[in-house]
Amino acid sequence: MDLKFKKRTKIIATIGPAVDSKEGIKKLLKAGVNVFRLNTSHGTMQDHLEKFKTIRLVCKEFDYNAAIMIDLQGPKIRVGNLKKDIELKTGQKAIFAHNSKENNIIPVDYEGIANDVVKGNKILLDDGKIQAIVEEVKDNKVYVKITNGGILKSRKGLNIPGSTNSLNAVTKRDIEFIKFAIENKADYIALSFVRQKEDVLLAKKYINDLKSDIPVVSKLEKPQAIENLESIVSVSDCIMVARGDLGIELSPVEVPICQKKIIEECNKQKKPVIVATQMLESMINEPIPTRAESSDVANAILDGTDAVMLSGETSVGKFAVEAVETMTKIAKTVENSKFYTFDNDFKISEEMAITRQAIAFGADKMLKYVNAKALLSFSHFGYSTRLMSKLKPSVPIIMITDIEETQRRMALNWGVFAFCKKWDDVLNSELLINIDDFLINEIGLKKGDYVIITGSAPKLITGRTNFIRVHKIGT
Repeated sequence: MDLKFKKRTKIIATIGPAVDSKEGIKKLLKAGVNVFRLNTSHGTMQDHLEKFKTIRLVCKEFDYNAAIMIDLQGPKIRVGNLKKDIELKTGQKAIFAHNSKENNIIPVDYEGIANDVVKGNKILLDDGKIQAIVEEVKDNKVYVKITNGGILKSRKGLNIPGSTNSLNAVTKRDIEFIKFAIENKADYIALSFVRQKEDVLLAKKYINDLKSDIPVVSKLEKPQAIENLESIVSVSDCIMVARGDLGIELSPVEVPICQKKIIEECNKQKKPVIVATQMLESMINEPIPTRAESSDVANAILDGTDAVMLSGETSVGKFAVEAVETMTKIAKTVENSKFYTFDNDFKISEEMAITRQAIAFGADKMLKYVNAKALLSFSHFGYSTRLMSKLKPSVPIIMITDIEETQRRMALNWGVFAFCKKWDDVLNSELLINIDDFLINEIGLKKGDYVIITGSAPKLITGRTNFIRVHKIGT
């Protein structure tokens, strides 16, 4: 079997100045990238459009199947533009207010700051490097005492753990980028700072109102999201463990257990999950990762994540390609180890299609009795294939669909390698010849190898999955 089917954990790479050229994107694809993330917190819409076009062009020219994720900025709170950097010393007093122009007040772009904090709340600045405690709220001003000082610069992030109820889940800027994603046929939209399921449903309403069904990736980076975990997962298409702000809003020491809890819930509800932030952070400036970073990526995969994500490592890093290559090697090493085992005996969910669950589970169970080299899944929208993916079978899942959008979206799902073929016909001897030719010449299997086929009847792709067939190639 071709080596490209050996890595089954998917890799997401953030595109930035370091690799936004045609050649840079091609190198990332060869290194193992499955999904490209466009971070709308940085750059203009025109910048992202150029990157979008380049990714699509490279994928088409070199026959790669990669998805594009538009990551919305969301209601990120930032300090305003300062006339100069401010030195905040431990123990000193400071004042915050919305868009203040007064010299002795630090401006904040969050209109609801005075409404959402009370005495005793923490305020964290610049990823938690600077910390303060609220002492008083008066006349729309927030009076604080600095508990951990530092140099504050313009537009640095500001976090108020657990106290941002006035924030809109989807901002005006987000809505414009949702339109952008739909117009350009993006494959995923990532929603930042999700706190409750209503945030996800609101984003989906905007998407549906524009006659689209782009899947929503909910980024969990607020304490409220952990409290509402089960309901958020239930309405999301995918979940991202966004450890950056999560580690600020909670505490870095709580993040590992949160990560395991989120992955466990996603696997329980059969939803894909991504682990992100600082996975190979040192590789922004160094050609090799630290041992701790290698262990972090490996443990996320051992926990059962479907995908791992690179941010600054590929967007601005000096060793972007090497970072992807390293992540690919870690994934392959873990997947080939004796420790990479999962309990595939998931309970049948009455909220999901019973027959398709049974087919997916049945196909996975058959691998124990048939020495099959692959699972061959025919699916129109990928529902049954995604179920199969969550079982983490011991062989690659080769998916055949007749829709290009479905093919690209499956790039995020663990162990799935999707192809677009116009093979929606009755499974007869003529079609089996085409399937065998495909498996031998495009997948790298051999005559005499077994595969397990799932699909629908009478039409192979467009019906609902309702059959399993054990097939020996060339017979």
